[in-house]
Amino acid sequence: MKRLLYLSGLPAGFGASQAFAQDGLEIVGQPTPGGIGFQAAVTELATDLQWLDHMVLIIITLISLFVVALILWVIVRYNAKRNPEAASFTHNTPVEIAWTVIPIVILIFIGAFSLPTLFKQQEIPEGDITIKVTGYQWYWGYEYVDEGLEFSSYMIGAPATGGNNVLTPEVSAQLQEAGYSDEQFLLATDTSVVVPVGKTIVMQVTAADVIHSWTIPAFGVKQDGVPGRLAELWFKPEREGVYFGQCSELCGLNHAYMPITVKVVSEEAYAEWLAGAKEEYAGISRTLTVASK
Repeated sequence: MKRLLYLSGLPAGFGASQAFAQDGLEIVGQPTPGGIGFQAAVTELATDLQWLDHMVLIIITLISLFVVALILWVIVRYNAKRNPEAASFTHNTPVEIAWTVIPIVILIFIGAFSLPTLFKQQEIPEGDITIKVTGYQWYWGYEYVDEGLEFSSYMIGAPATGGNNVLTPEVSAQLQEAGYSDEQFLLATDTSVVVPVGKTIVMQVTAADVIHSWTIPAFGVKQDGVPGRLAELWFKPEREGVYFGQCSELCGLNHAYMPITVKVVSEEAYAEWLAGAKEEYAGISRTLTVASK
């Protein structure tokens, strides 16, 4: 029933709240062709994760260079031509102690930075806004818990929005109408999560059928949604803009076609969007409830 209600409101959704939320927003969190680095970090969590990754990369690079240099030195210094008589020793206590103690120290050093980062992700603060997200095959459902507001989110160009997962002129027109370009095909959704900048957002993640995963790389968050369970993640966006993510758990035939769009706006713009969204989405439920009585 909820899906039918949503689909009946698609034209209004394109023309009202979503177009407003898109206006003037920079697309920040988007993958780039051939890119090998991270997307711009716009939360404290993402900044910590990227710093940790760079720190570990430096450590493992130095270790790799040391091992390669050691192998080359042994090849040159102890080859058969320079050492016709092979050495007869079987062990070296100082070396064995060193190659045991040094890795332990390195692991403790890495753990001293990685564990606080992990705990920061897992310790959910009190949120300014709480949103429940439910994964379906193959779209997302969102509920603003404290606002009595819920809607579904489909990829623009998915069969449910009049496409067939192929960039056709009709799908291109839908993208343009929603404020996107063809470059955002397979990334943009017809409705988006809209949140205010600088506020703590708590996402309650679950699924209705199989395991899905809600992920926004620029926020540094990823949480599996498991049917029958409710997990949480949090983020506090520091920059206005549009951010894309994808379901990151293989969930069936159209797994590749259930993207995520989050729009971070000013507090004033969020308040205006929320008022319109309540009228557009929550109003449908209220009308049906009254009519049923």
